[in-house]
Amino acid sequence: MGEVLPRAEKRRRTEGRILDAARSLFAEVGYERATIRAVAGAAGVDPALVMQYFGSKQELFQQAVRVTPADGGEPGADEVVEHVLGTLGVKMGELPQSSLAMLRSMLTHPEAAASARRLLGEQIDRVAGALSGDDARLRASLMTLVMLGVTVGHQLLELDELRGVPPEELARLLRPGLRALAGPETP
Repeated sequence: MGEVLPRAEKRRRTEGRILDAARSLFAEVGYERATIRAVAGAAGVDPALVMQYFGSKQELFQQAVRVTPADGGEPGADEVVEHVLGTLGVKMGELPQSSLAMLRSMLTHPEAAASARRLLGEQIDRVAGALSGDDARLRASLMTLVMLGVTVGHQLLELDELRGVPPEELARLLRPGLRALAGPETP
């Protein structure tokens, strides 16, 4: 007979399936062409459930690109790095106009800068929480800002050196530096 899961665990697993489907779809077709219906289909759920969990396509996107190491036990440094790199395909894809507007404005507009600091601070907190050591927050900050730099170079500066490179190749080149920042593998 099948395993009977508590309601909270079923919800967590469903939410995880939706986020995995959203990450794949946003990376494959970009923000504008991804639809709630397509995400729901890929996750094997009703589109209304996606809206119930996330409220809007924008919030789904924000959750999909948020770096949150996997639940369950203490993640190791390698797991944190792989999770950070797992968002690369989405960040190299077509971003929503609101995200691009924030990126463009964060250095010149105080309200956009405050919003960017808040969002980056939340991401740094999540990554730091998965790292060990007294300087975990500093290392998490550096990891987050490396990814922000790659995103800005690709999305706003449209650097030729980044434009045609598959996310897997970027991840291969970024992995050693991010692993060094993440610290030693947790026993």
